[in-house]
Amino acid sequence: MCGIAGYFQLEGTRPPDKDLIVKMISLIRHRGPDEFGAFLDNKCVLGHARLSIIDLSTGQQPLCNEDETVWIAFNGEIFNYVELRPVLEGLGHRFRTHSDTEVIVHAYEQWDRECVQHFNGQFSFAIYDMNKRTLFIARDRMGKRPLFYTVQNGRFYFASEIKALFADHSIKRELDAEGLDQVFTWWTCAPPKTAFGGIAELESGSYMEISEIGISTARYWSMEYPDHYDDSRSVGSWAEEVHALLVDSIRLRLRADVPVGVYLSGGLDSSAIASLVRSFTSNPLESFSIVFGDSAFDESSNQRLMAKQLGTTHHQVQCNYEDIAACFPNVIWHTERPILRTAPAPMYLLSRLVNDAGFKVVLTGEGSDEIFGGYDIFKETKIRYFWSKNPNSRSRPLLLKRLYPTLPLSKVRFNYFLEEFYKEGLTETDRYYFSHIPRIKATSRIKDFYDADFKSKSAASDSMNAFAHMLPLRFAQWHHVSRAQFIEAKSLLSGYLLSSQGDRMAAANAVEGRYPFLDHRVIELATRIPPHYKLFGLKEKWVLKKAMHGALPEAILKRPKQPYMAPDSRCFTQKQAPGYVKELLSEEKVKEAGVFNPTMVGKLHEKCLRQSQGQMSFRDNMAFMGILSTQMLVDQFIEKFNEREIHRVTNFNVWRDFTTICNGHETTKN
Repeated sequence: MCGIAGYFQLEGTRPPDKDLIVKMISLIRHRGPDEFGAFLDNKCVLGHARLSIIDLSTGQQPLCNEDETVWIAFNGEIFNYVELRPVLEGLGHRFRTHSDTEVIVHAYEQWDRECVQHFNGQFSFAIYDMNKRTLFIARDRMGKRPLFYTVQNGRFYFASEIKALFADHSIKRELDAEGLDQVFTWWTCAPPKTAFGGIAELESGSYMEISEIGISTARYWSMEYPDHYDDSRSVGSWAEEVHALLVDSIRLRLRADVPVGVYLSGGLDSSAIASLVRSFTSNPLESFSIVFGDSAFDESSNQRLMAKQLGTTHHQVQCNYEDIAACFPNVIWHTERPILRTAPAPMYLLSRLVNDAGFKVVLTGEGSDEIFGGYDIFKETKIRYFWSKNPNSRSRPLLLKRLYPTLPLSKVRFNYFLEEFYKEGLTETDRYYFSHIPRIKATSRIKDFYDADFKSKSAASDSMNAFAHMLPLRFAQWHHVSRAQFIEAKSLLSGYLLSSQGDRMAAANAVEGRYPFLDHRVIELATRIPPHYKLFGLKEKWVLKKAMHGALPEAILKRPKQPYMAPDSRCFTQKQAPGYVKELLSEEKVKEAGVFNPTMVGKLHEKCLRQSQGQMSFRDNMAFMGILSTQMLVDQFIEKFNEREIHRVTNFNVWRDFTTICNGHETTKN
């Protein structure tokens, strides 16, 4: 985990802006507080904030090749660098460090753009090629590490986080109506769109080459499912292969020159990772988890069960309503977009716990639900697709009751709520987003609160089709559950779980998350497994449970799926709610932001206050959180950004340890 930033001069050359790169890096120094460096010449400037994990003594960046004509600023890890290095040495390349960063440089020299195909990792990087006069930027296959850019002032700017781009005050800070509308449809934007006008995000599995001639973009990898599956293999055979590949994925992700811990939620995925890690070593293992004060969200009993079985030194952070409300402004500063749930907030507190314990790296279970069919949305898709073949059936929708057997509703109310909710778009099976129509409908409730002017601005947005440009050619021929898995991975996983809830919350406290389930080899294996082995009837992740049979307690293997969630609007409507809530939702502030209708927002706030001890509807909760987080985004990035930036820069003694490399000559200012 690191932070990168810089710019490339699109026309001619100009003296490098040294002060600008200092400001850019200072704004993202939380990502890598260990060391700071920059390369500057008249064509390109690269900046780096380092979190030291591999090659602690000689892995400083920016880093170059032997003749100092290829320079890199890199965020992330290349886990198979150990295997790639002798290959490159055999091809004549000579190394000066033991870092994975230098492997990227020589791989680029050897294979040019195709170097990304050789990497097993999580990364975003920028390579300046002096001979070609180009900048090459790339992002990992699933988008675990962020990369944003903009073209203004005759320059191509890039950074790990948007706030670094805004260090140049000539770059306008304004909300993007289409980007916000996508968030209020899908929970995220579809790259290249972001929540800010003029700011773009590089899509996962893609790269760009920037030169005076122009800018070219290409996608080098995407999830692909077959049209037909091999039914000759048993689930046991698939499970054995899954287990073996997971073991190798974890082996690679334990590579570090610092201790590696594990997140332990108490569910199948994190328990599987922790169990497999334990099989590698008898050394002390430390685990980290969240304990909720609200029992409706708490999983601590299962966390303690796994910690005891594995013999880990277990750390817990208590998370109550007031804890979430207190850290929420920091959460939005790091997400850089509105969020519709508070779930990132406890993850922010969890990474702070990890940092306080002296750890920089943790393994987590993200991605398992998407690739092995763990979410309710896949079961819902299976039922709705079956129901769509006879839309007037009274018995087929009753299968939904099996998904929610404890729902406290009478038969009449069950029929009304569940059937009405899930029959939305029931016959639109040809829509690429068929599986997500009910969720989209619920999320889009927030659009009812739009201000009239903003509504007209967003009217041209075709947010429902935001991800259509990412669909593989044979997408329509895939199994309906496979289509749902693809859309879930491209939208919620990449844009929210790995971003707002993942990278951003970990990086905020200088922690690197690693995701064994998202090794591209594991993903490619999972896409080949027949859907009925992932979702056996309505039993989720069946093949993964088979793979972990005997390694985990039956209580973990057989427990119902409990999605990670946190308390939402209730955190901001208690008597001790922080003052910023009332201020940001005031008529004056809402009107100034220009996104929502002040009168309607006021009524929703009053409704939430009245029901602070009760249960708000799913739609009202999302609307409240979406409005509050948007108001906070405006406050932090548009209204008060300069004030906050000045505070952060002036409190950053950047030149104390900041190394600059100007045209190949290294200097350190004391």
